[in-house]
Amino acid sequence: MTPKPEDIVDMIQRSIPDADVQVHLFSGDDHFEMEVASAAFAGKSRVAQHQMVYAALGEHMKAAIHALALKTSIPKE
Repeated sequence: MTPKPEDIVDMIQRSIPDADVQVHLFSGDDHFEMEVASAAFAGKSRVAQHQMVYAALGEHMKAAIHALALKTSIPKE
């Protein structure tokens, strides 16, 4: 079953508690755009930041989420 945007926000925030997460459907019900900002990304490469998000989504990345346009950032102070 494909998660709803609010379910995706919950999954990310359970794994990255300080994350500010914006999720939008952009095609059908399994293509998502997501922006995630977290201080936990500081000092990590873009690849490592994306891996943190993918890990938070777990098995959903293998089946339920067909496409994900992901942007990660560190919050500005």
